Amino acid sequence: MKQKNIFIASVVLLLAIFGIGAVLYKNHQADQAAQLVAKNRAVLERAHAHTFGNPQAPVHIVEFFDPACETCRDFYPLVKKLIAANPGKIKLSMRYAPLHKGSDQVVKAIEASRKQAMFQQTLEALFASQSHWVVQHVSQPQLIWDPLSGLPLDLRQLQADMESPAVAQIIAQDVADAKALNITMTPEFFVNGKPLPSFGWEPLKKLVDDALAQSALQK
Repeated sequence: MKQKNIFIASVVLLLAIFGIGAVLYKNHQADQAAQLVAKNRAVLERAHAHTFGNPQAPVHIVEFFDPACETCRDFYPLVKKLIAANPGKIKLSMRYAPLHKGSDQVVKAIEASRKQAMFQQTLEALFASQSHWVVQHVSQPQLIWDPLSGLPLDLRQLQADMESPAVAQIIAQDVADAKALNITMTPEFFVNGKPLPSFGWEPLKKLVDDALAQSALQK
């Protein structure tokens, strides 16, 4: 009987140790996740980034994109619909990651268009005409002027602004931040500092839905 009691006590003790260890491990993982989010936000939330939606929205999507990326083009209207379906609750910041050859010149044009308050129109015109100026996954910057000519843009001013130090500085900062975040493909999304657990529309939507639910609980 005594040996049985000792055995039972040992089992209970081991279970207690295991339970404590599991709790400590879970807390450690949560701390690591929180530290990662804080670290991400330090390079994600740049004041210069062009933002759609309510600037005070509780859910912040940051997208690193390449205008030559087909998936970026395909995701763009989906994310806009998601913002429209949750008025005032989501904002989207667009960051540059010109990974395709030649895209560095194209993002210069997009950033320069902001000086004429034409970022959205320029981006959407380039996405719509992507098959015209992207040849075998290589950007052909000299071909973007035809689709842009249909916009109320001063193209001469745009070309001059493309070479401005301010435009170069913004793009350089985005490229440096993308490198710090180990971004090697586009689009890459972060929601309130959290990266996608796996790429795809459903994982992105779930991450956004979870952030919306969390913000509702905090009210």
